[in-house]
Amino acid sequence: MYLKGKHAIVTGGGTGIGLAIARALVAQGAEVTITGRRMDVLKDVAEPGMHPLVMDVTDEAMIRDVTARAVEVRGPVQICVANAGIAEGRKLHKTSSEFWRKIMATNLDGCFYTVRESLQSMITTDWGRVIAVSSIAGLRGSAGAGAYAASKHGVIGMIRSFAEDFMGAPYTFNTICPGYVDTPIVTRNTDSISQRAGVSQQEARDIMISANRHKRLIAPEEVAAAALWLCNPACESVNGTEIAIAGGQV
Repeated sequence: MYLKGKHAIVTGGGTGIGLAIARALVAQGAEVTITGRRMDVLKDVAEPGMHPLVMDVTDEAMIRDVTARAVEVRGPVQICVANAGIAEGRKLHKTSSEFWRKIMATNLDGCFYTVRESLQSMITTDWGRVIAVSSIAGLRGSAGAGAYAASKHGVIGMIRSFAEDFMGAPYTFNTICPGYVDTPIVTRNTDSISQRAGVSQQEARDIMISANRHKRLIAPEEVAAAALWLCNPACESVNGTEIAIAGGQV
């Protein structure tokens, strides 16, 4: 229970990776504010120690207000997990300005706003962890997903820079870069790939599975284990780096 008394905030905490991370943090004693766009989804999954709040990470004012409300009730944010994101792909010649901004507004801007607002209270304490969920696409790119890969590369560069800003302070900043994880996003991508490529649902799913080096989908709990490790007091020297979870060398 080494996180007892710590307040964590996890965006996109109602499903998939975010929910798995929230559960792992609660298991170690943290009080976790889980956010998402739909209260019914958040309430359905909330367990003791989880506190649901509606928050759209594309809305800067809402992030500021909701974070302040959570801090008022549960104290300073000492663990910030910027997880909320969308995974949609289009080839370059089919990428409109509107599509580009949609991806950036959620994946990059939303991460920035989330971390910035959490830091307002974190820096009043003597310990903190910032964890951003990027993607393997942020390390190597991804065919047909230039906007998505650019947003995830941006998250990595941003978090590395924040680590430099606070070097020597008792706060660490790291990113986790998963491959294809068995979440609702994969289910939605299965439909999208199937339609775009003219293949069956199983063939579309197999395309994603084959992209992971060990040829299987990653469990959300595997990503959560990495996040929990970064919160361990023994990991204070892990800072400004990326943890790839893709079943093999990227």
